[in-house]
Amino acid sequence: MTDEPYRWLEAVANRREYIRDQLKGATPVFAFSRPEGILLCGVGAGQSKIFEIYDRHGLAALGHPVDIEKIRQALIEAAHLEGFTRAPEDVTVRRLLNFSLGPALKGAFEQVFSAPLIVEGVFAEVGSAPGTDVLARFSYDGTHRLETGGIGVAHAAPEREAAAAAWLAKHAGGGAPLAQTVNAALAAWQALASADGAFPEEVPAAPPDLGGRLVELALLERAGPGRARYRALDASAWAHHG
Repeated sequence: MTDEPYRWLEAVANRREYIRDQLKGATPVFAFSRPEGILLCGVGAGQSKIFEIYDRHGLAALGHPVDIEKIRQALIEAAHLEGFTRAPEDVTVRRLLNFSLGPALKGAFEQVFSAPLIVEGVFAEVGSAPGTDVLARFSYDGTHRLETGGIGVAHAAPEREAAAAAWLAKHAGGGAPLAQTVNAALAAWQALASADGAFPEEVPAAPPDLGGRLVELALLERAGPGRARYRALDASAWAHHG
C-alpha cells in the first residue's frame, strides 16, 4: 500500500509523455488582440480548429478532433448556463476556466484508467478596448495562464511556442495591418512546421505554401450590432497584403 502514491505519480508521468507524443504532429493556433477585435487563426487539414463559444468568446485549439469537440461542447453548455442563471455580461473566460474548462481537463488528465483529453489551445474574450481583451493559454492537464502581451500561441513544444510568440510580438503587434498579422501568423505556422524551425527576418509579402492545408480565420469584433461578436473571415481575401 505504501507505494500506491508513487505508482500514481509514475502513471501520471507516463500519461503526460503519451499526450505530448500524440500532440507532436499537431499544428499551432494563434490569437491576436487588435484594435478591431481578437483575430483567431489556425491551419489544418480539414478539421476545424477555430470555434465560436459565446457572445464575446472564441476558441482556437489543436489536438484530437474528438477531444476538441468535447471541450467545445462543455464550454458552450457552461457559458449558456452561466448566462442564463446570472447574466450574459457575467460570462467570462476567467470564470469558465476556473469552474468549467480547467477542472474538466484536470479531472480527465488525472483519471489514469480512462482516456485523457488530447488538446491544447487559446480561449479568448473580446473587451470594449484592447486593454480589456483576455487571452488564456490552456493545456491538457487543466493548467492555464493569461497572456499579457496581446498574443496567444498554442503549440505542442513549449520552447518553440515561446519563440513564435516572441517573433510575432515583434512583427504582428496590435498596430500592424490585419493582412500583415495574418501573413505573420502563417509565416510562424510554417516555421513551427518546418524541419529547421527558422523564422524569417521579416513578414513575407505573400502567404507561404501551406501544402494543401486550409486556413481558418475568425474575428471577435469589438463592436457590432448584436451580442454575438464572432465573425468568420474569408482566408483567401485576407491572407495577403493590400
